[in-house]
Amino acid sequence: MRALRRGKGITLKQLAKALNKNISRGEAKNTESQIGNWERGERNPNYLEVKKLADYFDVSIDYLVGRYNNDQVDLAKAMITSSKLTYNDTPLDNNDKYEILQLISGYLHARGRRSTGDLININHQESLDLFNNQNDF
Repeated sequence: MRALRRGKGITLKQLAKALNKNISRGEAKNTESQIGNWERGERNPNYLEVKKLADYFDVSIDYLVGRYNNDQVDLAKAMITSSKLTYNDTPLDNNDKYEILQLISGYLHARGRRSTGDLININHQESLDLFNNQNDF
């Protein structure tokens, strides 16, 4: 959580203020001290607090509690979900996702058909000697 906060370049006070913007009636306000305790692992936020943090940082609750696998993402699964995907802040609609999957599929199919026998093995250097016979120009 500290890394997310620092990544946004905000202080504990700024985060507390942001989390308190849309609190429900009767809900306790978040404080700098409370958030600091969460970051240090001295206290744990309740479910509603975790949800607010996930919404604020635009991450999943699983990510906040450490249940994520950042080593591998299945692009096909990500593309077929209803998740909103962007590329360089440009939203991708379902047609874009379909076209991108087709391109990737074609690339992987072609890559699988390539073999070392298809490649030209160059084991020497060619010389062009363009400037030795200047009378030819």
